[in-house]
Amino acid sequence: MIDIRYSTGKEPFKRMTTEELRKEFLVQNIFQADDVSAVYSHVDRIVTLGAYPVQKTVDLEKNIDPWKDFGVKYFLERRELGIINIGEKGIVEADGTKYELQHYDALYLPMGTQKVSFTSADSAKPAKFYMNSTPAHRPYPAKLITYKDAIHKHVGSFEDSNERTINQYIHPDVLETCQLSMGLTHLETGSVWNTMPAHTHERRMEVYFYFDIPEDQALFHFFGEPQQTRHIIVHNDEAVINPSWSIHSGCGTRNYTFIWSMAGENRAYDDQDWIKTQDLR
Repeated sequence: MIDIRYSTGKEPFKRMTTEELRKEFLVQNIFQADDVSAVYSHVDRIVTLGAYPVQKTVDLEKNIDPWKDFGVKYFLERRELGIINIGEKGIVEADGTKYELQHYDALYLPMGTQKVSFTSADSAKPAKFYMNSTPAHRPYPAKLITYKDAIHKHVGSFEDSNERTINQYIHPDVLETCQLSMGLTHLETGSVWNTMPAHTHERRMEVYFYFDIPEDQALFHFFGEPQQTRHIIVHNDEAVINPSWSIHSGCGTRNYTFIWSMAGENRAYDDQDWIKTQDLR
């Protein structure tokens, strides 16, 4: 059954308790063996999904009722989908075409893709497919983007505790989409901050999915208006939904990896409104 979240505005956000913040913005239990999870947020109508095929092939629509949940005959009738494999080798079959995804490979599937399924090449070493889907207005070609083919940008510094590599997969410089952008950022050992100084982008929202966090470690995700910041504690394989008016920055108790996914009317990666660190409250 799909989990539906409703958009929360700036004013209610200021008064929300920790429990209320987690219930509205934190996405947990993304990977369940031989299952597909889906959380539908009314913030730009983005859907966050996870497929974890272990012993079986699993169908994208296993827990989705296309008509009841989206008013369509099949899930991607009016949507596009981005997939990044954070597990071992797996196969995505889309309308009869099979795509092999190694660790850190990505796949873009366009509006109009009717049948999608997921399989692990080895049940002892299963694939883990993290996904986001956004509304679409026209189909673009499906595309497999290997880790090698992604754009890699090394940024930050050890001195600022944010030395990291930004890997751009579903990005305007790589391929055309309607509105979805996705990438993966890996922090180097000794670096714990992402996206600092903080920023917002009024023309698009973002979902952060955190992984590679050891069981005895945690991450503090900061969000809210620049002068009304809040935080929630995030553990491995969990995601946070960020409205466009919210900052989105994390700090781990050790280095980690995260996937950023964006939806909105502007796909320009540098369309950001920066906030000086000394102005945060």
